[in-house]
Amino acid sequence: MTGLKELMQPHRIVMMMVFAGLVAWCAVSLRWDWIPQYAPLALEGLWTTIWILAVSTFMGFMLAVPLGLAQAVGPWYLSIPARTFCTIIRGTPLLLQIWLLYYGLGSLFPQFPWIRSSELWPYLRQAWPYAVLALTLSYAGYEGEVMRGAFSSVAKGQLEAAKSFGMPRFTMFRRIWLPQAIRNVLPTLGGETILQLKATPLVATITVVEIYAVSSRVRSDTFIVYEPLLLLAVVYMAIAGVIAFAFRRFERG
Repeated sequence: MTGLKELMQPHRIVMMMVFAGLVAWCAVSLRWDWIPQYAPLALEGLWTTIWILAVSTFMGFMLAVPLGLAQAVGPWYLSIPARTFCTIIRGTPLLLQIWLLYYGLGSLFPQFPWIRSSELWPYLRQAWPYAVLALTLSYAGYEGEVMRGAFSSVAKGQLEAAKSFGMPRFTMFRRIWLPQAIRNVLPTLGGETILQLKATPLVATITVVEIYAVSSRVRSDTFIVYEPLLLLAVVYMAIAGVIAFAFRRFERG
């Protein structure tokens, strides 16, 4: 009942009415006859966006944990490289990183015959591995700094108590340090994941056909400008809403 009362507040009702009116106007006044023709390509692009987001976020977080730990408590020969990596990633545009990997690293591989004859060549000649790598490194660079603060914020008394009971370091890290650090930064991780979603359209610049690239193709083929962009905005809002809902559930759990 509390949620219903909050939803039925006057300003929320007005916003919902305005939104409903806008949806009705768009449905009646704008052109949507192109959707059946491009629906299969749009579904393929949507799937590409989702799996690139999921893979790069997961791999980026797995890399961010040791980066944050190295900066928080690691020796200088680990903390300095980790801090340098995070500084470079956070200080340079993601588009530049994508282009450096695709047009730089990707252009070097064909020069080596042993790479061209290997089983990895069918993948290395495509654009999506470089897109996934760039997004993974970008997420790791930002979240590495976030995890540094998260590890530093865990109460030292709990760690000292675990040591006094003879708990091994890895067990202490797995049961006490890492879970509390993740719990402390869940809201930040949720926001960063949504930002990662908004960064995925950049991979269209290296010929990866995700949902933004599909909307661009519709505009170039049909000269219909606003409708694909509006539908694209709805898709991104829906995915962002699912991400935000999932992280809120994790926070409450």
